[in-house]
Amino acid sequence: MATQGMHSSKFCLHPAGDTPSACRLFDAIVSLCIPVIVSDYIELPFEDVINYKKIAVFVDTESAIKPSYLTKMLRRISTKRILQYQRELKAVKHYFEYEDPNGTVNEIWRQVSLKVPLIKVMINRDKRLVKREMDGPDCSCVCSSQNVTATNQW
Repeated sequence: MATQGMHSSKFCLHPAGDTPSACRLFDAIVSLCIPVIVSDYIELPFEDVINYKKIAVFVDTESAIKPSYLTKMLRRISTKRILQYQRELKAVKHYFEYEDPNGTVNEIWRQVSLKVPLIKVMINRDKRLVKREMDGPDCSCVCSSQNVTATNQW
């Protein structure tokens, strides 16, 4: 029934806290139902090949909980824009279809193959790094907690 509802809906809610690879997101995309992603920050599957701004509507959590906000926002989206979203969904839906030989399973393996060399580098780097006790940030590198621009001192 849920899948049938997605096929007949223009928008499908994808609330914060739902896992990025949730079947609900996959089903919505395959059904050409525009995902309405309610989250302040979310990692989405296959972001290296899919521009989610073209296939989904994003809403921050603070706005989403305001009464009537979502319905008013979605009603303002034109039919022309809805059709654009659906065309883009159609172009990427094969990434979310398990039966497609170039679909989900292939894409997951592709992404794993991209991560394996990085994992090997991290393992080898960890083997060679000197471990030491530190009371504060290591000032020999650019720390994300500092607003300092590193310059080449060679």
